[in-house]
Amino acid sequence: MELAHRIEELFARQGREFGEEYFAAFAELKEALNDGRVRAAEPDPTSPTGWRVHSWVKKGLLLGFRIGRLVEFPADGSQFRDKHTFPLKRIPPTHNARVVPGGSSIRDGCYIGKDVVAMPPMYVNAGAYVDDGTLIDSHALVGSCAQIGKRCHLSAGAQIGGVLEPVGALPVIIEDDVLVGGNCGVYEGAIVQKGAVLAAGTILTGSTPVYDLVRERIYRREGDQPLIIPAGAVVVPGARAIRNGPGQQLGLSLYTPVIIKYRDEKTDQATRLEELLR
Repeated sequence: MELAHRIEELFARQGREFGEEYFAAFAELKEALNDGRVRAAEPDPTSPTGWRVHSWVKKGLLLGFRIGRLVEFPADGSQFRDKHTFPLKRIPPTHNARVVPGGSSIRDGCYIGKDVVAMPPMYVNAGAYVDDGTLIDSHALVGSCAQIGKRCHLSAGAQIGGVLEPVGALPVIIEDDVLVGGNCGVYEGAIVQKGAVLAAGTILTGSTPVYDLVRERIYRREGDQPLIIPAGAVVVPGARAIRNGPGQQLGLSLYTPVIIKYRDEKTDQATRLEELLR
């Protein structure tokens, strides 16, 4: 809490001169994020969503951009220029993580758990949390402050959106044992609960309703409550017909995700394919 108070106080200052106290506080925050001791959001069973946001962590990351100066990072002959406060992350060897050569980048100030596999090219942004045993496949993105659980599979081309502002907004949450299919997109603080499966091409946003054919319900963002995909749901891309106006006359439909079943033994057998890649 002492670090949180320091970050809040420094963030509120309006000056353009940054003393050592700025850099000391930011370095302490990054170390805590790298170690997984501090998170931008963490599980909270007392919250309606099951998660609690730490806005001061986001303020700290924004502070890092404010105080950083533009420098060039050497990278095997390629040119990389960014704020000096956000170099590439160094993952401890004890985590037994694989970052396969071929153009991947993991930014400092995020947590990479044990036995994580990163296939090139992929990207993890600052503030993110990727838990043990997760596979991040080629061309996948884990956005700033996104939270990824244990034993997840982010398939090729999956986009997990991030959020730094507004600081109180919930980032995208992917809970344990979730399979995110190829070219999926999860944005706007959506929560995908434990064991869910997103079929290839599924897009989840706060503005798109999700139709549950099994439980005969519709899930959508309501006020401050994010879109929540229930545990074990199997979600596929679908469409719903436009019922009035020119859209109806032209026979048009709008995209919508559809829950067609809940995870069972047959689904689990299909998702075990990823174990062959580890």
